[in-house]
Amino acid sequence: MRTMTIFTILAFAIGCGKGSDDTGTDTGIDTGTDTGTVDELIEYYDFTSALTNEMSVSKSGQVFRQLLIDDLYRYLGDLTGRIDAGDYFPAAGDIVADLNFYFEFDGDTSGGLTHGVEGALQATYGDISSGKNIVGKLAGNDATGQHQDWSEGIVGWTGAGRNSPEEVVRSWFQQIDDNAVARANGQQILGPDNAPLDTVYLTEDGTDLRQLINKFLRGAVAYSQGTDDYLDDDIDGKGLNSEHATAEDGKAYTALEHAWDEAFGYFGAASDYVLWTDADIKASPATDRDGDGYIDLLNEVNWGHSVNAAKRDIGSSDAAATDFTLQAWEGFTHGRQLLADTAGTALTDAQMTELQDYRDSAVAAWEMSISATVVHYINDLIADLLSDASVSDVAKHYSELKGFSLSLQFNPRSMVSSADFATFQNLIGESPYETEATAYIADLISARDILMDSYGFDASNEGDESGSNGW
Repeated sequence: MRTMTIFTILAFAIGCGKGSDDTGTDTGIDTGTDTGTVDELIEYYDFTSALTNEMSVSKSGQVFRQLLIDDLYRYLGDLTGRIDAGDYFPAAGDIVADLNFYFEFDGDTSGGLTHGVEGALQATYGDISSGKNIVGKLAGNDATGQHQDWSEGIVGWTGAGRNSPEEVVRSWFQQIDDNAVARANGQQILGPDNAPLDTVYLTEDGTDLRQLINKFLRGAVAYSQGTDDYLDDDIDGKGLNSEHATAEDGKAYTALEHAWDEAFGYFGAASDYVLWTDADIKASPATDRDGDGYIDLLNEVNWGHSVNAAKRDIGSSDAAATDFTLQAWEGFTHGRQLLADTAGTALTDAQMTELQDYRDSAVAAWEMSISATVVHYINDLIADLLSDASVSDVAKHYSELKGFSLSLQFNPRSMVSSADFATFQNLIGESPYETEATAYIADLISARDILMDSYGFDASNEGDESGSNGW
């Protein structure tokens, strides 16, 4: 994160949704319509209500779902060891039930349980929020606000029923359940190399379901909700069209302020994100910033996509350094400051245009950090295939690549055209072992080119034919 104060808008990001085949091109994150120099860097995502003179930021529900996704990931990481040690002998359906604990979380019965973050100020799930789960906010399950009906299927995965996000996730849960029961009963499942698989979340075709589930949920919940619901402006009374003239009943914020906060919560940045170095975010995304001896999950943790933005900034070339972290931060904080200053009155047309510009810049940085992460894992996978790496390494990098890339379709303003997105998904396939390695590497390079062209990423960040010298 570089402490510059130039705020730019990516003009080509506006209106380039999945319904369009217009890709647009750009030379980097600083190209577009320059709105001028920001007078002052806002250092904290902490805004006082113009209506009640109280703090008006509320994003606990989004933090709660980020935590559930992380805890599901931690559960899967421990599962194989528990089975191998004889501590857990699951029967059919037990693992699905365990995973549904997080996926369908019931605060009424489980709110008093401790979560997976040690040393947290909020010791139990119920200390953070209530009435929240993952499945209810999965793309396709929200009643209104999404730019297409995801219940009819997604692009890029064909392995489950009608292929809705929920069906896809549940099919992955079932695969893990089957593998775990087999392992507990002494049955060996062989991978693409005909050797026994290391863990219950690896599959016969060479995918890593732990990574695939985690990265897909970040997209199908956090990114989908953030970009296609809370920051969208296509439905009256939702997103940027929410009420701003009056406070929500009993709250210190307007519905519009709250929608903006919820989107920020799904991006996942800590309340003082801009004061962290990229290296600090990468090394220790949960840190006791105020020195009180606890980690405040609502303010002192960088979750999910906000961490990957910092990683990609670190990995970018000195010749074409990116600053996704700062661009996202400035878009979110200056948009929120506009809302704090105007709460209690309806936005004028000029103010709405300004707010949309802040939205466009924040979302563009968010999406580009995801796409740069996909480029990063393409490079890792190319290097794996060239070095004859283990199935577990290939599966991990492939599944991170696949999970992150599936996310892009959930942004109605994605910079990748619908045609290019479908081509990209066909090139990377649904397993890293579908085709012979040399041919697959050529496909991966072609897929990488699609992203580089769609986002106007500088060639110095792309990587070469061996996967080196890039993100």
